[in-house]
Amino acid sequence: MTKQEDNKAVVVRWFTDFWGETCDLSVVDAVAAPDMLLKYSLHEPRRGRDDIKAFMTDFRAAFPDLNFCATADLIAEGDYVVGQWEGGGTHTGPAFGDFLIGSLPAATGRTMRFTGTTVLKVIDGRIVEEIGLDDGVTALTQLGLIKPA
Repeated sequence: MTKQEDNKAVVVRWFTDFWGETCDLSVVDAVAAPDMLLKYSLHEPRRGRDDIKAFMTDFRAAFPDLNFCATADLIAEGDYVVGQWEGGGTHTGPAFGDFLIGSLPAATGRTMRFTGTTVLKVIDGRIVEEIGLDDGVTALTQLGLIKPA
């Protein structure tokens, strides 16, 4: 396999096991670099395996049905892999204060469905960065944190 195919395989595993329907946090130790950066526009940046695990644990506690899936073929060049996705979930869990714009009280019952594009940097089989641009306006409007005009 080429470097790009190897990198895509790492990203497929990450998208499936970390962001997919069920989350297996052991994938963080398996494919994330020890100081990996996870950065999306809705949330504070996270760095390091423990911080990334804590982020996902809290996110999935608040949104137990959280699920993201790819919507297009991955594109790879050099150390980078780009993926398009869609996903979301229903807030039926505890209060969630990770959104930069504000917090949700417990169990609002609100559902968010949104899309995004993510660029991952993979070096020697480890993800060192995941930087994504998501449709945060849609998600935050659906959750009631942004009011429609």
